Amino acid sequence: MSEQSTGTAGVQSLARGLQVISSFDAEHASMTLSEVAARTGLSRATARRFLLTLQDLGYVRSDGKYFELTSKVLQLGYAYLSSATLPQLIEPVLESLSAAVGESASAAVLEGSEIMYVARVHTRSIMRVGISVGTRFPAIHTSMGRVLLAHAGEQAIEAALAGIQGPLAPNTITDPAALRAELALVRAQGFAVVDQELSVGLRSVAVPVHRPDGTVAAAMNVSMSVGPTGPADASEAAQAILPQLTAAAAQVEQALAARK
Repeated sequence: MSEQSTGTAGVQSLARGLQVISSFDAEHASMTLSEVAARTGLSRATARRFLLTLQDLGYVRSDGKYFELTSKVLQLGYAYLSSATLPQLIEPVLESLSAAVGESASAAVLEGSEIMYVARVHTRSIMRVGISVGTRFPAIHTSMGRVLLAHAGEQAIEAALAGIQGPLAPNTITDPAALRAELALVRAQGFAVVDQELSVGLRSVAVPVHRPDGTVAAAMNVSMSVGPTGPADASEAAQAILPQLTAAAAQVEQALAARK
């Protein structure tokens, strides 16, 4: 990055200080002054001035030759986590998840007997169902809805079952007893799989996202188009996705725990 800036001196100084902090990573955990200058594009004199300032503030330490970040830098992240909303915490995780599995990934919360999407990262795959942030669907017929209902209590389940209006697709389960059994299975196994119940050609797998107190804050899912190249069996397709999906949910749970 060039040392030129169109901003004020104060803004420029802040930008350079953050630039110096960001130059440290797993492969460059400890660097000399020359290395920091090279990675930031700053002159040695400028890099030295910012390193010494960060050292005085407690964000950097040095043995006289090498510089490295201190744990105080984590406070910058905690400040974000404490003020970030749930969608803000989930969205970057969904982006990484979607890129890893090559499928659309979403998060939703329970609103009455419906789910409402609060974050969504979609691929270019043609989906029969248009989904975006704010979209609502009957909870009982979606993977995320079943995860949320399975942990929501009997009153929420009764309300969802009472609202069944009819099949949305040929595979839609509408029998209350069958749906109760499905929710019990979801509660026991920790995830839900819905195969072409919301729309023909669309299947999904979902897991819960827990708050630090153990209650469920949201659900996350991966949606897949049913095609000739993918697994024919929905359970097989779910098992291929579950490790990454479960790890992504754990990331969000860790972020929620860090906000306490």
